Amino acid sequence: MSGMRRRAPRPPHGPVAIATSPWIVVGAGVVVMVVLLFVALGAYRGRSPAPDGAQPPALPVPTAVTAVTAVTAPSVPTSVPSPAPVLPGLSGRASGLPPSPAAGSGSPSAHPTVGPTGRATATRSPSRAGQGQPAMTGRYRVVQSFDGGFIGEVAMVNTSAQSRGWTVRLEFSGGRLVTAWVEGVPQGTVRESDDGFTYVSGVDVSPGGSVSLRFHMERASHTPLECTVDGARCNGF
Repeated sequence: MSGMRRRAPRPPHGPVAIATSPWIVVGAGVVVMVVLLFVALGAYRGRSPAPDGAQPPALPVPTAVTAVTAVTAPSVPTSVPSPAPVLPGLSGRASGLPPSPAAGSGSPSAHPTVGPTGRATATRSPSRAGQGQPAMTGRYRVVQSFDGGFIGEVAMVNTSAQSRGWTVRLEFSGGRLVTAWVEGVPQGTVRESDDGFTYVSGVDVSPGGSVSLRFHMERASHTPLECTVDGARCNGF
């Protein structure tokens, strides 16, 4: 048709365009080669040669090897001095003082004294209760005083080396005994009389032990006429 315009031909696309224009492939290859060349030059320049005389860095030694070496290292034996030779017919002297007897032993202590012949003799120390000292000692005191009477006490100590019983005798000028008792031990026997009373223990007292006898008196003087323990006079009045 004469009235219609003719369209211009379109440029080819895709593989047809590359085939018809080979310079595009050549140019892309040149660009890739240039890029690879620059990359190779940069990698080569990054490796700087080591300076002359430089030592390579020392590797750290593991601490475990050192510890194992210290443990497995053999100990150096110390020299032991050899004993002095013993000559025939001679004996070595013991150094130091002779051992003292153990404290608290049951053997009696002895003190050497010079006898008439000039030889030392051993004398035994006196026992705990000396001669003339009573085996049971007592002390009298008034524990409590009130209107019409008072509470008295005789405290006793066994100074002998064996258990023993005891007897307390108290005498007053008048008055009346209400009761008598012992603190903390089985009770004994009370025998009253016109001028006082006598108390006999119901249990023995061990060596070095103590016991207290208490009593209640009415209408009597605080100071007794007599106070004895096993016949020995009490202290404290």
